[in-house]
Amino acid sequence: MMEKTKILFVCLGNICRSPSAEAVMKNLIYKKGEEKRFEIDSAGIISAHEGRPADSRMQTHAKKRGYKLTSISRPVSLDDFNYFDYIIGMDNQNMADLKSLSSNINSHAKIVRMMDFAYDSNYDEVPDPYYGGAAGFELVLDLLEDACEGLYSSIK
Repeated sequence: MMEKTKILFVCLGNICRSPSAEAVMKNLIYKKGEEKRFEIDSAGIISAHEGRPADSRMQTHAKKRGYKLTSISRPVSLDDFNYFDYIIGMDNQNMADLKSLSSNINSHAKIVRMMDFAYDSNYDEVPDPYYGGAAGFELVLDLLEDACEGLYSSIK
């Protein structure tokens, strides 16, 4: 039996960027017929939105591209650092928070920034669209589509 590659996407509240990354990555691996090789999840640094679905604006923009955001917000747990192979932060603050939360120094190598996998971007972070308009949600999806392709290629 093949060991699954386990990926956790993380943003601040787990209602915009990380559930979108989860949906984009799941869609990508489904299209490649690789869904049995991966386990994909998302979480947030904070627990303020715990138990809630993704932001309705993010869901609307994702749906236009064929993505369904089904995850329910949850905070990162200490167990995540042992369980997942990759823990992917959306921005530099997420990265710092993840490293601070990490219970052991060996898990720091698992923590990587999403945009480090992008092929074609002038962005080094996936910006938080929560307080912006429609263009911000579209930009997030553009960046995630590019970076998820790069992530998939780097794992293959």
